[in-house]
Amino acid sequence: MLKVNLTDHQYEIQIERHLLKKVGEWVSGLWQPQRVAIITDTTVEALYGSEVKTSLEAHGFEANLFVVPAGEESKSLEQTALLYDLLAENGFTRSDGIIALGGGVIGDLAGFVASTYMRGLHFLQIPTTLLAQVDSSIGGKTAVNTKNAKNLVGTFSQPEGVLIDPEVLETLDERRLREGIAEIIKSAAIADKELWEALKNLKDEFELRERVEELIIPSLKVKRKVVEEDEFDNGSRLMLNFGHTIGHGIENTAGYGVVSHGEGVAVGMVMISKHAEKIGQTPQGTTDQLIQMIEKFHLPTSLENLDTQAIYQAITHDKKARGKQLKIILLEEIGQAKIVAVPIETMTDYLQQEEQ
Repeated sequence: MLKVNLTDHQYEIQIERHLLKKVGEWVSGLWQPQRVAIITDTTVEALYGSEVKTSLEAHGFEANLFVVPAGEESKSLEQTALLYDLLAENGFTRSDGIIALGGGVIGDLAGFVASTYMRGLHFLQIPTTLLAQVDSSIGGKTAVNTKNAKNLVGTFSQPEGVLIDPEVLETLDERRLREGIAEIIKSAAIADKELWEALKNLKDEFELRERVEELIIPSLKVKRKVVEEDEFDNGSRLMLNFGHTIGHGIENTAGYGVVSHGEGVAVGMVMISKHAEKIGQTPQGTTDQLIQMIEKFHLPTSLENLDTQAIYQAITHDKKARGKQLKIILLEEIGQAKIVAVPIETMTDYLQQEEQ
């Protein structure tokens, strides 16, 4: 169990195999009996929806399953409006709660709905993908996408608790597993040399799946540290965006769901490090270490036919942009990163490297 201690809010992250079977007991330790909306997607609902609903009902909760289509396309204002209507039609008030049961898309969408419907309902996270378990389920960022950019509309709203059951990863397909591995690589690269060494000692993603608890906890500790230091993303929390500025642009221009978040981040880490090495901002050889690690887990280090102009346009809409500047994350070495403010137009140099 880990605790997240913020200035005005504290919550616990429970991490244990088979914990999903005890979800009703867990929620009853946090909330009084009330209406609960379990927001999930079609894939996760088929696997765990009935189990979670039944467990909650057995502990006195009035549970409703609200199911959205699986995929990044559901992280939209249109889907948000549909969920608002469902909540209203089922009589939800500010005394009731929402549980996100799913991956990062569901966590972001359900969190955004919970923080904005009637100005805020109780909210819990049950992440069912590796990406969500090591990254998006903690920290309080909620958001939906627009046609202009990923995560453009959102709130900061912390959950009241997070339940992580590594056992659910057994039903995760290989591509979705790798998506989470990209975030673990990122966490190790920016802040944890021991985690980097642990990754180096693994043969591949299949061995990683068997020993995943050993990686989830240190990854969460990396994120917890920066969230506690900078809850609202104005300073050190920006470190978590290593690879994301370009990665989000790639996701956006490819069409959400075509390139996964983890694939975009993997390519973004390599692209930004290559140019940083070229201009002396990152030590020589760092990118090669990144490439070796990323390729070991069968993630891409480059993509063909990137529309660099379209990616640049997406970056200019990125929420990390401040006026004519953008703060990017560069590696000082493996395990240590820095925040560098650059003129937005210089991002074209980072994007052109695949053509050099």
